[in-house]
Amino acid sequence: MTTRILAVDTTCEYGSVALIENDQVMEEVAIHAPDGFGQALFGYLENWRLALKDIDCFACAQGPGTFTGVRIGLAAMKGLAFALSKPVCAISNLQAIAFLGSEPLRAAFLDARRDEIYGAVYDTQSNLISGEVVTSLPRWMASLDGKDVEYLTTELTLCSVGPMSTKAVGTSLAGAIGLLASRKYAQGQAQHARAIDANYVRRADAELSWEDK
Repeated sequence: MTTRILAVDTTCEYGSVALIENDQVMEEVAIHAPDGFGQALFGYLENWRLALKDIDCFACAQGPGTFTGVRIGLAAMKGLAFALSKPVCAISNLQAIAFLGSEPLRAAFLDARRDEIYGAVYDTQSNLISGEVVTSLPRWMASLDGKDVEYLTTELTLCSVGPMSTKAVGTSLAGAIGLLASRKYAQGQAQHARAIDANYVRRADAELSWEDK
């Protein structure tokens, strides 16, 4: 019996969608949406001519990322899941990045702007070893000093933060999100759409800017 997972990542302007069948990435498409994913996302899904009723589980990036981007992906997958009475898996972007690593300990990070990064450390089974934080890159690396970790990020973050001994995993994370969701679905850990929410790690930039004033 074929198990199909539809996964999306809309947490930054470089997003992606992926179709997973029986723990294999059958298709992954990168989406550049500098004006947002509000209209672009469903256009790509329509182009695939997917029979959404044949999807067993919907998966989405839970964050961290841009607030609007995170909400669009979550709302889209939750809406489809609710309408079709299917479960949802929400996956951390940091966990998806770490999933693409190759060493026992994987320190994944993303640009959080304001001279900060989102960071977390995972093991080979995608278990969280060091919790998700938002801090400066030097401070985070100093906290991991002495640990044999593999630093991982997207190409976009690597360009914005600057060169360092870090492995870039590309900008398309939907495939990794779908594979992680496939694992959770098989273990009975997929959830009802109502139970899924965003994981911003920190408050919105607008709130922080207001406090700065």
